[in-house]
Amino acid sequence: MSDNKQLWRKNLINIEPYVAGEQPKNDRIIKLNANENPYPPAPSVQKILNSIDAAELKKYPSADAVPLKKALAERYGLEPENVFCGNGSDDVLATAFRAFFNSDKPIVYPDITYSFYPVWCELLKIPYVTKAVNKDFEIDVKDYYEENGGVVIPNPNAPTSIGVGKDFIVDLLEHNKDCIVIIDEAYADFGKYSCVELIKEYDNLIVTQTFSKSRSLAGMRVGMAFAQPELIKYMQAVKDSYNSYPLDQIAIAAASECLKDEEYFSETVEKIKKTRDEGKEILREMGFKVFDSETNFLFASHNKYPAKEIFEFVREKGIFIRYFNKPLIDNFLRITVGTDEEMNMLYSAIREFLSSKNS
Repeated sequence: MSDNKQLWRKNLINIEPYVAGEQPKNDRIIKLNANENPYPPAPSVQKILNSIDAAELKKYPSADAVPLKKALAERYGLEPENVFCGNGSDDVLATAFRAFFNSDKPIVYPDITYSFYPVWCELLKIPYVTKAVNKDFEIDVKDYYEENGGVVIPNPNAPTSIGVGKDFIVDLLEHNKDCIVIIDEAYADFGKYSCVELIKEYDNLIVTQTFSKSRSLAGMRVGMAFAQPELIKYMQAVKDSYNSYPLDQIAIAAASECLKDEEYFSETVEKIKKTRDEGKEILREMGFKVFDSETNFLFASHNKYPAKEIFEFVREKGIFIRYFNKPLIDNFLRITVGTDEEMNMLYSAIREFLSSKNS
């Protein structure tokens, strides 16, 4: 085959894709590597699934996910015009990147953060720069005072589990009035502050959230954004340009129903937070440095033994946690908060590892 027939290969995209947590090959694995909720969604969701009329699936769903927009607006004290829905917060964020980051100025975000951000920037040819977090993985708001093409801050951050409060967000917005500011709140329900309230005051603010974590609907892929109606219209226009039906009927119905059971939602979130905070202390007693988490996971580094060794040892025991082979965080583990039983099995495996090192 001549070289001329291979010229098309030069036009293939050259991109380093996002790498998700390892998926187990069987159901005997304890999966603590994807930040999924260990508890099922609200019981009423099962009733919705049982009531689905398969014949209705011959029809397209609501193009704008109107029933879910109305349910979300009611839940957050907003209007449906303030809400955008998509296939998980990843789809919502990607839509926002397409809609708002089109200048020749670079967007800015932390150097240690969600690894999908650079993937979208490379894919969409968006210029970007990162700002270094400090030695404690904290974000310095002053790093974001300079002129830019947009700001993305996850709050709480991943994989560090560290959150910021209202003062930080207001400061950030006051110094970035000429660009779009996205606050990625995938884990906000486990933290101390959500800035959804601020969209009424700042017309350049977009807040993204998801049903995958606190609402236990990762398998449904439902995400949302809150912003002023003008910004929502731009996101809707982008969505309609490449995929005008992003959420299926079942996802819309299940997510809408899920919002109705606040008691169950609060109960499961509090159970996770309790297990998380207890786990933090248990790991510290075993010699780990563990950050105070505002998420449904723990970010930990052992004072003596490499993270990779611990990761590989517990994996052999059938327990999956997350190890990142990346600069600055390659000696840290990200541990999803599971049930008390699952966490106790993890602690036992770690103790066995430590015992083997001390024998």
